[in-house]
Amino acid sequence: AAGVSWPRAPEPATGALPAAAAGSTQGGKLAGRTFVLTGTLPTMTRDQAENLIRAHGGNVTGSVSRKTDFVVAGEAAGSKLEKALALGVTVIDEAALREMAADD
Repeated sequence: AAGVSWPRAPEPATGALPAAAAGSTQGGKLAGRTFVLTGTLPTMTRDQAENLIRAHGGNVTGSVSRKTDFVVAGEAAGSKLEKALALGVTVIDEAALREMAADD
């Protein structure tokens, strides 16, 4: 309408996935795998890492168990890392997560 101006939507943060990709859980190399995030990742926020995992079919949970496939550990990882090591869960860093997702 004349005289009405709608504000523009903010641009997504660098590294953010488009809404369509973030909501996709079909197939993918991470399909059926369960991930736990711990510590501070070097270049991604926790939300960005969760979106990346889910976009490639993986699941993210908040606690480590024998059903956890991977723990993504960053700086200052604490008890989740200790539990993963005690249970023999595979521990990876952000670079390995990105590589796994890129292989899709």
